[in-house]
Parts: sequence; C-alpha cells; structure tokens
Amino acid sequence: MNNNPEAPALPRDPLPWCLGPRAFGGLLKAHRASWLPLFMLCALVIAEPDLDRMQSLALSRYGQPTANLVAEWRQSIAGMQGMTDRDKLKAVNNFFNGKIKWVEDPVAWGQKDYWATPLETMGNRRGDCEDFAIAKYATLLLAGVPVDKLRITYVKAAVGGVHAAHMVLAYYETPGSDPLILDNLIYDIWPGSKRTDLKPVYGFNSQGLWVGGAAAPATRDPGAKLSRWRDLLQRAANEGLG
Repeated sequence: MNNNPEAPALPRDPLPWCLGPRAFGGLLKAHRASWLPLFMLCALVIAEPDLDRMQSLALSRYGQPTANLVAEWRQSIAGMQGMTDRDKLKAVNNFFNGKIKWVEDPVAWGQKDYWATPLETMGNRRGDCEDFAIAKYATLLLAGVPVDKLRITYVKAAVGGVHAAHMVLAYYETPGSDPLILDNLIYDIWPGSKRTDLKPVYGFNSQGLWVGGAAAPATRDPGAKLSRWRDLLQRAANEGLG
C-alpha cells in the first residue's frame, strides 16, 4: 500500500470494481429504478440474532469449511466487544477483504443483480462490492457500532480515466464528520477526504437517505418498491440475523 496519505493506493488489477465501464452507462440510466429499492436494505437492524442457527445452516448448506468460517466470524465479533469503533472497523474490513473474493454478480450468483446475505457471501466465498458492504454493515451492528454512524454508500470511482459505479461502507463519528471508508478495493481505511478517487452519490441506513456527503438526510422515509428488500430481509431473518 502507498504510505502517502495524499494518495491512497489502489489495485492495478482493473477487475475489483463493482461494475465495469461497459456496465456503468447502463446503471446510470437505470439507477432511479434499481438503486432506490436498495436504499431500504439497511433497514436491516439486527435485534435478536440467532447465530447458533446461522452456524447450523452454514454446516448444512455449505459444509464444514463454511461452518468453520462462520465460527471464526463469530469469534471475531465476540473479540470486538471491548474495542473502539475504529478498531472494529479495521477488524471487519480486514476480515471480509481477506476471506471473500470479488467477482461480479453473474459469476457469484448467476444473476445480474443479487443482494447476498452475510451467510451467503461467506458460503460462496465470493461477492461483488454490495455484498462486501452489506456483510461489513451487518457485522459492525453485531459488534455494537451504532447504526446512525454507518451508511452504505454508492460512489463513482475513478480509475484509468473511467468512472465506475462502486459501493463502500462509510463510518461517520458525527453526522457532519469526515467519514472513514471501508472498501473491498483496499485494506487501508482512509478518510473520505483522502479518497479523491471516490465521489459519493447516495448514502443510506435504516434512519434515512443522504445525497452526496450531506450531514442531514434528504429524507427519513426512503420509500420504494420493497420486493428485493423484503426478500433479502426474510432470507437474513431465516438465517438468524433478526
């Protein structure tokens, strides 16, 4: 990694992007239809997790290796309970960036656009940038990070003169603070002001929707078609996440 704080290191491999340049134009045309339902994704608030059930499903669905990974994940969450928020961010970012391989949805799931639960992501060992952000978000909630400090955020990422759609998880110490960015592209967690390669478009959690890097939400009721959100929420609940 580049140690220069003015220029965070990015991978030379062009593959680790949520959508490639060819897909980016189509996403811009469709974003009003496809992004808004995803804003509801972060209504996932883990009230009464049943991680023993999740552990059992990991074994029955995916076999012992995934059961072992889920056990490791649970141990990491237990170990985070006494940490500061910043140490939790680092632990979660490193865990998923180290254990999960980035691939596009058609390769990972055989579908154009699929929102994976954390268990599915760990079972598959692969996922796109949305799956990374979702898994990190859910894990940090389990580790005790307040939901009002977390926003799943769509960004335009600049690489090689091309802008690509990408997704990260942003942590805000206060609503108006410079966020810390958890990214599947790099292990280092940089302040948003140093990630000049990223331009925030929307950020969201269960409390509302933010445009760009605004301190105040544009709406506290994102509203939208809820079919995909309901499907994901039901799958996550069935797996023990609420």
